[in-house]
Amino acid sequence: MDFEWEDLTGIVVVGLLVGALGLTLAGIETVAGFDVLAAGESAVGYLAAGNFSVGVLSTGIFSVGLFAAGIFSVGVFAIGIFSIGIFSFGIYAAGFYAVQRHIRASQ
Repeated sequence: MDFEWEDLTGIVVVGLLVGALGLTLAGIETVAGFDVLAAGESAVGYLAAGNFSVGVLSTGIFSVGLFAAGIFSVGVFAIGIFSIGIFSFGIYAAGFYAVQRHIRASQ
């Protein structure tokens, strides 16, 4: 049985989303001074989405976080076209465990 890091990443991201949902439903808006849910042109928070985002789980054009997804992403787990991280997935990926995906036209 082969183990792929992409499978683990999906499970952890879903766990973080459930954690953010639980905090939101409990009425907790900030953790350590940062918003649980942050969105906007530049967002900083636990779950951040924006053009420039920083957070535990961040997504945007330029994203930095533990789990980062975007065109340019930097994080422990980074997913994007240009990604840098320990576990990095993308067309141009750099990291200790980098998975580079090449898109080929079907014939």
